[in-house]
Amino acid sequence: MDESAQEGPGTIDLYLNIILLVFVVATGIAAVWLRNLLASAMVLGIYSLLMATLWVVMDAVDVAFTEAAVGAGVTTVLMLLAIALTGRQEKRARARPWLPLGVSLATAGLLVYATLGMPAFGIADAPAQLHVAPYYLQQAEAETGVPNVVTAVLASYRGFDTLGEVTVIFTAGMGVLVLLGSAGLRRQSASAPAKGDSAKGNSA
Repeated sequence: MDESAQEGPGTIDLYLNIILLVFVVATGIAAVWLRNLLASAMVLGIYSLLMATLWVVMDAVDVAFTEAAVGAGVTTVLMLLAIALTGRQEKRARARPWLPLGVSLATAGLLVYATLGMPAFGIADAPAQLHVAPYYLQQAEAETGVPNVVTAVLASYRGFDTLGEVTVIFTAGMGVLVLLGSAGLRRQSASAPAKGDSAKGNSA
């Protein structure tokens, strides 16, 4: 009776992870399969929300917040702005992209194979639990002056990683601003000859 009660929460988490992973794979395939770029962008937003939920189930709440804010929020807005400047429909490729598909499948296979050598999820004797985590818990406040361990890890120990993430978002935002500016210049240059022709017609 006690063993079944102890195994219950773990079994529920396992089933929930499997369900979320199935939806993640389905939305990922749908985003690639769709020809309508607007629909694809919305599906990618759903994909990010599912990933954020998966991180919450795995007790990585800080990663879930980042995924929800950046993946489902900022990235979706940037893609919608880019689609508004380009078009909703994807142009069909003249040749089938077999080489990129092969490289992607090979990379995915290598990543899956690499996970086979990782320790099981949540075990107490994993290297991260024996070496890295205790050090952060004991020394984070003394070395960084930040009482919250998660904040200390993100802002100090993983400072360069956080800086890289911010740089990526900043670069994407600047790219969208450049696209918006170039689109405005094209509209002005296209409307200038029309105004000139109308002025000549009125003077004649």
